[in-house]
Amino acid sequence: MAAMASPFSGALQLTDLDDFIGPSQDCIKPMKIDKKLGSGVARSTLKMMGDGGTRKLERARISLDDCLACSGCVTSAETVLITQQSHEELRKILDANKTAAPGQQKLVVISVSPQSSASLAARLQLNPTDTAKKLTAFFKKLGAHYVFDTAFSRNFSLLESQREFVQRFREQANSKQALPVLASACPGWICYAEKTHGSAIIPYISTARSPQQVMGSLVKDFFAQQQHVTPDKIYHVTVMPCYDKKLEASRPDFFSQEHQTRDVDCVITTGEVFKLLEEEGVSLSELEPAPWTVFSSVSVQEPTSHRGGGSGGYLEHVFRHAAQELFGIHVDEVTYKPLRNKDFQEVTLESEGRVLLHFAAAYGFRNIQNLVQKLKRGRCPYHYVEVMACPSGCLNGGGQLKAPEMPSKELLQHVERLYSMVRTEAPEDVPGVQELYEHWLHGEGSERASRLLHTSYHAVEKASSGLSIRW
Repeated sequence: MAAMASPFSGALQLTDLDDFIGPSQDCIKPMKIDKKLGSGVARSTLKMMGDGGTRKLERARISLDDCLACSGCVTSAETVLITQQSHEELRKILDANKTAAPGQQKLVVISVSPQSSASLAARLQLNPTDTAKKLTAFFKKLGAHYVFDTAFSRNFSLLESQREFVQRFREQANSKQALPVLASACPGWICYAEKTHGSAIIPYISTARSPQQVMGSLVKDFFAQQQHVTPDKIYHVTVMPCYDKKLEASRPDFFSQEHQTRDVDCVITTGEVFKLLEEEGVSLSELEPAPWTVFSSVSVQEPTSHRGGGSGGYLEHVFRHAAQELFGIHVDEVTYKPLRNKDFQEVTLESEGRVLLHFAAAYGFRNIQNLVQKLKRGRCPYHYVEVMACPSGCLNGGGQLKAPEMPSKELLQHVERLYSMVRTEAPEDVPGVQELYEHWLHGEGSERASRLLHTSYHAVEKASSGLSIRW
């Protein structure tokens, strides 16, 4: 039987995807089984009952928490094992709300990524702004209460990334691990770094939260206060371009022990939204657009995006800010220099023949491997690297829509064109951002900003087994 292609990014697919967890990668949550002495064969399908009968054992259930704590590979089986991260789970919550007593309902909040809107726009032959507004109408029709755009939370991710880089650049004389700074918005890359390279790489990773997890803070902290509800009364769903985001939302770092709730309760992919549309028999193009929810007191008529490509523009924003802040140089246009392939590009800032800043963008697992090897050998020449697990970045995520009648390269170019149509704005100029820094976070660089906009990483110990030796 042919193996099913995994929708997870290449950085998570550490071995062949054959749905077999080898002896060197035993699941950390195995079923308790007994072996017949001398046989070496585990009998795990039947259980002897007290009356002498037998009962077929249930299939073991593995949660995303278990996968995150395991040093083994992510196989295509995980797409089946994900039970709390699907559009069916969202449907259950919406259905439960219809019969729940007043005061027992969950406040359903959905945050949509701009990459997902662009993918749906390409499939449905709409522009991305109309798609975002029609999606809002669709989710509200299903029973959602509020719909946000994660481009807003990305403003905070970018601003925090800018500040962190400048601070670490200034500290490089005192710390060997201050530079390079490696972008942290891609959970496939983070999971790979933690599981495969651990403490050798983790110190270099930016601590800034991704837009998804900043939105988690906004919704479960700021918005919960606004709505006068506790965070556990909100069911927060994000719509994302990749499956790795489901793993990110499941990280223990983003779980509130006090309120026993996650910052993001459920992640559904662009493809799952399209499936939901099909199951509901709804044509998105026929829906009347509806305004989405904004955090600011200023009314916003259309979504905005950021310069620097479909993965959030981290390199470009950090580069332009650092050039101005560190060297007083204003950069109008950032010029990218492709190296061995289009997914590995460099950007430099030079003055009087001297290189002041040396940045790179590394997309796809092969480029990430090369980058990591350079770094571990002490030969990494960069100050900052925008790292993304998917070739071509987030617009090409595993959760995006495919078009059977259109070559994948042509489809990606179309999605990129649509994504670039959205008006861009500098994060510091977006209405509401400075207001939230002042009133919600108690200022830039505050303890509260550090707690709600940053995170930490953890090396995952590899399970030791004699069978894991590479001969």
